[in-house]
Amino acid sequence: MYIERKAGNLTGPARIGRVTYSKTGATIYYQGKEFRSLKGSGFKANYYDVENGDEYWISGPHKDGGDALYATNIGTEIDADVSDEYWTTIRKRK
Repeated sequence: MYIERKAGNLTGPARIGRVTYSKTGATIYYQGKEFRSLKGSGFKANYYDVENGDEYWISGPHKDGGDALYATNIGTEIDADVSDEYWTTIRKRK
């Protein structure tokens, strides 16, 4: 998934990483953090960090690499455990 920390801004630091979901799908887990849906009430964000309330944009990565909600010059980090899969399966590069 594409995970971008908003924290009151239109753009923020982002990364591509593997997430897991709760049994109901209501909670997303990533690197020890829990994210829950803002259910449409967020400003340019769709999830929040349960621990501190920081807002995030979380979505599936796109084939064209246009994952951010808004264009940004901040590079996206890709977790090592998903890097090969991201470049070959999502972005269709070899």
